[in-house]
Amino acid sequence: MRLTHTFMRYARPALHAALVLVVIMVLILYRHVDPLGLAVWASAATAVTLVRYHVIGIYHRTLVGVSGAPLHAFMARYSWTWPMSALVWGASMFVHFLKAPVYDQFVCMIVLVGMAGFAVGTFSSSLACFKGYVNGLGCSALAALIYQLALEHGLPSTFNTYGMVALVLIYWAVILISGQRFHEVQRANLELQFDNAELIKSLTETNRAALEAVEIKNRFVASAAHDLRQPVHALGLYADWLATEPEFVEQIAPKIVRSTKAVNDLFNSLFDLAGLESDTLRVHPQEVDLAGLIQDLEAQYAPFARERNLRLRTRAAPWKVRSDPVLLQRLVGNLLSNALRNTYRGGVLIAVRRRRGVPCIEIWDTGVGIAKEHQKVIFQEFYRVPLQGTEEGFGLGLAIVSRLSEALGHPVGMASRSGKGSVFWVELK
Repeated sequence: MRLTHTFMRYARPALHAALVLVVIMVLILYRHVDPLGLAVWASAATAVTLVRYHVIGIYHRTLVGVSGAPLHAFMARYSWTWPMSALVWGASMFVHFLKAPVYDQFVCMIVLVGMAGFAVGTFSSSLACFKGYVNGLGCSALAALIYQLALEHGLPSTFNTYGMVALVLIYWAVILISGQRFHEVQRANLELQFDNAELIKSLTETNRAALEAVEIKNRFVASAAHDLRQPVHALGLYADWLATEPEFVEQIAPKIVRSTKAVNDLFNSLFDLAGLESDTLRVHPQEVDLAGLIQDLEAQYAPFARERNLRLRTRAAPWKVRSDPVLLQRLVGNLLSNALRNTYRGGVLIAVRRRRGVPCIEIWDTGVGIAKEHQKVIFQEFYRVPLQGTEEGFGLGLAIVSRLSEALGHPVGMASRSGKGSVFWVELK
């Protein structure tokens, strides 16, 4: 396609030269050849040149930058104009060959030779048009020579005429071979440019990914250090308190347990995220009973919901899909845990429903909700919605959900209103 665009881009300058050459040949021949024949040829050459101007105008108005079927259809419809133009130009030999003075014939022959050579650089981008043009020029020139040999001068003719036929055939073959090779060089250069562009694009993407990885690492170090500092510092304070006042062990022990749990939860989340980003993650798809999966999640998270005085409701009809049951349970479990942590009154509903004909697991909550400006970034590592009244966490739960969603091929969507609650869903395609 790009070679065709290159061909059309350089077609118009060739027409400017053609019109000038028509005028030059008329000025050279008008006193030495049949005026009617010259007028007919000049009119035909001008007309076919104007037709090619019209064709190129159509291309520039409607097809610049367009590829595919429209461009193919355009070339199939109008490619005949190039061989037709060549036939008309080659037919000029009927007007001047062995009729005009030798010097004038020589000039006119140089014009035809130059047009054939010019076609190598100008038309070879479109191999079909190039061959049509050169073959049209060669056929008409050869027809004029044979006409002179057979009809006007008879056989045998002069050696010079036979030599002219041989030269036309040799030059014809040379031009075709040169155009074919030049076309191959152009194609190879275009492919090399494409490969270089793809390489640059790949390097740009790799560099962007590396910069993002560095940014994530920096955010990881800063956030992990911040999240670890508070519980570890609290553990130190509680240990000092217990060492100096052991009689308060009943009050201190639960605080130590909570701080230890916070540290343990952070490390578990970090290990989960690292495991998902490694090459060792394997998906083992099999038939999954969604009703059973929902029941398992209810049994796992019901104590947590009771502890927070929340209602955990389920609604799942018998439904089977193909997925990895372990990874799918981790994905939905993270969403359910996130909903419970950020809901303070009301409850959470986990249900299986259809969305646009696709079975989905939905988690509804009556929590604090997520403002619209934060909804696009909540799946990033360590991102926590600011000033929303959400429970203190590590900002890794939804990042893990995003990794699992990508691995399983189950898109995750969400909708939320600040202060009204949220709904997350997993499409089980």
